Amino acid sequence: MAILISNPRARHLFLARQGLCAPPHKALGKAGLLAMIHDLGFVQVDSIATVERAHHQILFSRNQTYRREDLKVLLETDRALFEHWTHDASILPVAFYPYWKHRFVREEARIRENWRKWRGEDFAAAFEDTYKRIAEGGPALSREMKEDDHKSGGWWNWHPSKTALEFLWRTGRLSISGRDNFQKIYDLSERVVPADHHTAEVEHDAFVDWACRQALTRLGFATSGEIAAFWNLVTPQEAKLWVERQRNELEEVLIAPFDGGRPRPSYAFAGLGDRLAANPGADSGDGLAHLPEPPARVRVLSPFDPLLRDRNRAERLFGFYYRIEVFVPEAKRDYGYYVFPLLEGDRMIGRIDMKADRKSGSLDVKRLWLEQGIKPSAGRLEKLDAELARLARFTGVERVTYLDGWRG
Repeated sequence: MAILISNPRARHLFLARQGLCAPPHKALGKAGLLAMIHDLGFVQVDSIATVERAHHQILFSRNQTYRREDLKVLLETDRALFEHWTHDASILPVAFYPYWKHRFVREEARIRENWRKWRGEDFAAAFEDTYKRIAEGGPALSREMKEDDHKSGGWWNWHPSKTALEFLWRTGRLSISGRDNFQKIYDLSERVVPADHHTAEVEHDAFVDWACRQALTRLGFATSGEIAAFWNLVTPQEAKLWVERQRNELEEVLIAPFDGGRPRPSYAFAGLGDRLAANPGADSGDGLAHLPEPPARVRVLSPFDPLLRDRNRAERLFGFYYRIEVFVPEAKRDYGYYVFPLLEGDRMIGRIDMKADRKSGSLDVKRLWLEQGIKPSAGRLEKLDAELARLARFTGVERVTYLDGWRG
């Protein structure tokens, strides 16, 4: 019989698995940062810097002692991390690289087929020429490979060398060795990825088992579809078969939604349901029945935070409907171009529209929206002000400015 897990306990576990129950002021350092990214699984990379780039804000929201320099060293000097694709461009532990080789094979087949449909052209010559230029000439930015007579356009009008760079990166022959003003620097994978990871091979069944097992570990509980979507490495059918084959290790649980509706059948590793259903104050010795409480402070999350990446899961667990409206016409936006979710303790309490004006040295708050039933008490607004001050310092501006009408 499936065990019912209450919504507060489910939220609590997921927050803990997402690194949001750890003390946000404990000194992190390089080793701690690497461990954090490993435990999260990946950190999404995005170019928008309305306040701060997504990967920096994701890490800062979990630990305010995070230093950008540590991430750069781990990526570009220690080579303990690498950049590649999950559901989007992400930073991952290099120990995961052997499993990504299976993605490279699938990506090559998918991209070649799509290009045949969209372009009807053979890019093989451009691929090999681009690879040869980097092999012989060393690391390169895409702008250094551009033909002089090429006119810019959408991605489908990329010059052949740019298309080749992305293809070679997506399929593993090239890797990102660093960034210059956020533009990728490409080099041969064997010159970027440490040899023991670059040469390691994982057979298919072990790859599927790793991907599903590691996804469920980081989610805590999930459907087979959620397991497949976590890394976007395996197919929904592969995840479903994995669940069926591992039923001796798994148990069915029912996850109560935030709105009190019908519980959602999910899977968890055996014994988790009993431990979560236990008295929250009881210590079973495994750290599950006695999960650390999430900090009571208000925290500003990145729109790409992994807590909210699966929008439907976040809505069920937290009762929080969130969509990024960057690509929504301004007149049709419910909130704004790039609006940040707000977490307080174990609840999503609202969202905030703001922008870092680096010329004036100000973090400008345009508008605050609180969720239904969340009151703008003096204490809550003080916690928000403290968080914005922390974020302003991290972003490199001097003050927080509340613009006229920010309270709506």
